[in-house]
Amino acid sequence: MTALTEKSVDTAAVGITLMTIGVASLCVSDAMAKTLTQHYAPIQIMFLRNLIALPFAILIAWRMGGAGALRSRTPMAHLLRGILWIGATVLFFTSIRYLGLAEATALIFVAPLFITAISAVFLKEQVGWRRWSAVLVGFAGVLVIVRPGTAAFELVMLLPVATAFVYALLMLSARFVDSAESVWTLLLYLTGAGVVLSAGIVPFFWQAVRAEDLWLFAGIALFGTAGMTLMTQAFRLAPAAVVAPLDYTALVWATGLGWLFWNEVPDRVTFVGAGIIILSGVFTILRERKSDSD
Repeated sequence: MTALTEKSVDTAAVGITLMTIGVASLCVSDAMAKTLTQHYAPIQIMFLRNLIALPFAILIAWRMGGAGALRSRTPMAHLLRGILWIGATVLFFTSIRYLGLAEATALIFVAPLFITAISAVFLKEQVGWRRWSAVLVGFAGVLVIVRPGTAAFELVMLLPVATAFVYALLMLSARFVDSAESVWTLLLYLTGAGVVLSAGIVPFFWQAVRAEDLWLFAGIALFGTAGMTLMTQAFRLAPAAVVAPLDYTALVWATGLGWLFWNEVPDRVTFVGAGIIILSGVFTILRERKSDSD
């Protein structure tokens, strides 16, 4: 094995480690947000999370990308992304107020499938029958979890699915940002736009923050920012086909946290549906990677 190969393996291992920790951090942030939803509106939770995280986002962008990372030549694109970011976050925070953390997380996993479908239908990208089949299988997994037409169906189950759709639009909207801008600039402006845009809405939903909840607001900012930063670094260090499937480890963390704090245990059907979604998502990621390398 050459030194170059050994270095590549070591870099991939670091990327895998960062991705795993990053996913776990985001799940901890989600668990804290679920606790806060019992007392505060989702828009207030999001506003305070981004407000607390903004100084750290500025520092990270400056340290990782220099002063140039603090400037953008496509502010309107970031404004659009901010709107989508608020929409996805509010939808998800609302869903975890009523659903189990693992159940909501499993349904979020359809986002890569939405990305594929939107890319094919609206952006006219070439998507082969294999990836279309994976999309259909993934949505079949959603139906397994949601179980429409049965006593188990609840309308609120559609909120994580809607979250995944808006999140897919958020990911695709990155194409409207100047390609010269770094990922650190995207993270910074996403956080900043979240603060600015939600500031005009949050007064209508504001509840006085209780002293005992301050650490939770600080926690979702800390773990949320750390998670996004670590996952971003993971994609920079290792191939996407290696680290992207690790996003699905979120189901393990969400299940554990849900059981530990709320005694939530997803039923067998939910796990079956989640497994179908995960397999179709991993297949889609690998097919996209193969298409990029062809």
